[in-house]
Amino acid sequence: MPDTSEPHPGETTGRHALGPHVVGQRVVVRHLLPDGRATDVLGTCTAWGTDSLTVDREGHGPVRIPLAEVVTGKPVPPRASVRARVPARAAEDHGLGLWPDMERVDLGAWVLRARPAAPGDRPRKRANSALAMGDAGIPLTHATDEVHKFYDARGQVPMVQVEQRSNHERWFRSLGWTPVAGGDAHFQVAPTSQALRAAGPGVDGTELTETGSSCVVELVDQTVVARGEAYVDGDWVGLHTVEVDPARRRQGLGTAVIADLLDWGASLGATTAWLHVEVDNAAALATYGRLGFVTHHTNRYLVAR
Repeated sequence: MPDTSEPHPGETTGRHALGPHVVGQRVVVRHLLPDGRATDVLGTCTAWGTDSLTVDREGHGPVRIPLAEVVTGKPVPPRASVRARVPARAAEDHGLGLWPDMERVDLGAWVLRARPAAPGDRPRKRANSALAMGDAGIPLTHATDEVHKFYDARGQVPMVQVEQRSNHERWFRSLGWTPVAGGDAHFQVAPTSQALRAAGPGVDGTELTETGSSCVVELVDQTVVARGEAYVDGDWVGLHTVEVDPARRRQGLGTAVIADLLDWGASLGATTAWLHVEVDNAAALATYGRLGFVTHHTNRYLVAR
């Protein structure tokens, strides 16, 4: 995007809400020109130094602005994205291949999923619930019966993943299904390039293991202190199981792992990054927010009574 206005004469410098915290965010900056007039620049702040900031003007290249010439500026909402127009069901489709050993039965647009936990692992809600979004292709009463049959046959409690406040949630709630405690999770998205810039460079000590469309990144300091996984489906890369040793948190290790995962996804052509994050995980939400992730929709898991 080009500069957003004509030059403005008679401006003075020094009034702004900018700082190192806006790196990775979309900003508008008014700054002085050599002739003393002022002009506006809109784009993503990619760098903040001791005497200048750099703004990528959304397809028109970066511009370096001396801090002494900044008149005013502030963060602005992210640019409206085509990602926001993708239906929740289509967005969730990008994660269906996350676990190759997951049992899957399609029921129209619904997907019945089962994957027993490996030794030492915990059961994954996504891999052991019916993705109940879109049209099941049969009446809801019959579709619900099929969900019961599927999980009863496997000795599991029937569970569904629905979009929060959707007609499907209202349907299951009317039957007495109840939310899984602490199970609500945002589906968040970000442009891969923006998140990668905001994450910054990786660090020494990371080890990347690639298997087909998946990879694992581990940060090793004598032992594994941080790790994460990613999966590429088309031009979307999903991040999951990002974990940091509790004794090593708040050191940027998780962000370093994320940077390597995003870089791997970008190398395979992924332009959109996505993830699930529980709504009460304030630390993770803050981290992903700094990287430019925004909520696309919110999932709720319901279990049969």
